Amino acid sequence: MKKILNAVLFLCFIGNSALMNAQAADLARVEYTYFPQSNSDNSLSRFKSFLKFPIKLNDSGAYLIPGIQYENVNFQYKDVAPFPVDKLEHLQSYAFSLGYTFKMTEEWRFGVEVEANATSNFETEELQGEDVEYTGSIYFIKSKKDEQLIHPWRLILGLRYSTSTSVNFPLPIVNYYKKFHPDWTYTLGVPKTNIRYYLGENSSFQAFVTVDGFYANIQERININVKTSLDNKLAQNISMTTVLSGIGYELQFSKYFSFYIYTGHSLINNIRLRDENQDRVYTINDKNSLYGRTGLKLSIL
Repeated sequence: MKKILNAVLFLCFIGNSALMNAQAADLARVEYTYFPQSNSDNSLSRFKSFLKFPIKLNDSGAYLIPGIQYENVNFQYKDVAPFPVDKLEHLQSYAFSLGYTFKMTEEWRFGVEVEANATSNFETEELQGEDVEYTGSIYFIKSKKDEQLIHPWRLILGLRYSTSTSVNFPLPIVNYYKKFHPDWTYTLGVPKTNIRYYLGENSSFQAFVTVDGFYANIQERININVKTSLDNKLAQNISMTTVLSGIGYELQFSKYFSFYIYTGHSLINNIRLRDENQDRVYTINDKNSLYGRTGLKLSIL
């Protein structure tokens, strides 16, 4: 059962980035997240920002969408470990993406996106080949949100492939959103499933379950067992995969600009060091804990 659950989490995580953009349709976001770890002095804090700027190509709904993203993870590793932990303190990611979308019919839209992401601890202060990963995604989106429609809905189907994983085939993306009451909506999918209640036109509460995490290359490999040369396990990257549950509040300042704050508890938490074959060589912490997140976003939906 544990192997099956880990496989499901792995599939969820590597589809995280692309599906998040498709689900939220955010054009810009600035966000801060804090993960203290239970039964430990360890903590993770993450600053994340991105910007996408659609370029209209014609009057038929075609757009070219370049984008940039920056992410900074500060890992305060206080637990006793059999290896130096200073290489894991500062992890950064720089991503550049290019998307294209057009309307196939009045109800269906097609989208494609490619992304190059440099993610590493950058301890040598130089970019290495292992730091760079590439992803590609395609989407088919069906939307029913006519003003006369009582219960608007949206379905997203797609595929995503990433070079940073050990899976050599594209993974499916499925996401469904529906407004089933004037004050209530729900979303089913990955990375986020939620139910939302609108207090009015400008604010809402939600309860949710979501998948989150990060991945970064370690430029100078870490020998997990420095006290012996008999078991030479070298860590090449660090990854975190977590399933979070919680509640959130969102306040809209305008039709597209809003502030949000989330809090909750992790259901599954897994921070791992992995070798060049993406096999786990060390588990840093798997204890569930509280977390908090807040930010500002510009969204077209």
